[in-house]
Amino acid sequence: MEATESNLEIERKFLITDASWQNGSEGVLFAQGYVPNGSCTFRVRRTGIDGGFLTIKTAHSGIRRKEFEYPIPAEDAAYLMASICSGGVVEKYRHCISVGQHVWEIDVFIGANEGLVVAEIELGAEDEAFERPSWLGEEVSHDPRYRNACLAVNPYTTWPKEST
Repeated sequence: MEATESNLEIERKFLITDASWQNGSEGVLFAQGYVPNGSCTFRVRRTGIDGGFLTIKTAHSGIRRKEFEYPIPAEDAAYLMASICSGGVVEKYRHCISVGQHVWEIDVFIGANEGLVVAEIELGAEDEAFERPSWLGEEVSHDPRYRNACLAVNPYTTWPKEST
């Protein structure tokens, strides 16, 4: 069975140059772990205090891939993260900021990835135009180090200073 276009994720990721994006919100706390698999990414996520999700993402093809996400009870998410996820748990606060016709998701990482702040935008097409806010920095969409699954096993705080 072929996945539908609604399962298609086209996402670009950027570093942030300054804190001018902040709007005073506390953001929503996310904790997520990853189940090892060579052909795709299995993610278990807890959001806020009562939500959980199981997500399957296919291998990257540039900035696009298929994504399937299913809600699960928060207790199930906690159990799966503790029992079958490898590497560390990635923790971050997510803030959603509207700019033009798009919503940017700003992830402020804590714990082992403290100091990393990235902005993600989901697009309808790879060549879709979007407004670039003043706080947008270098694009890291094609750098695998910035993928959350990679941050779980190779946290930002362990990177050599010259690579950040």
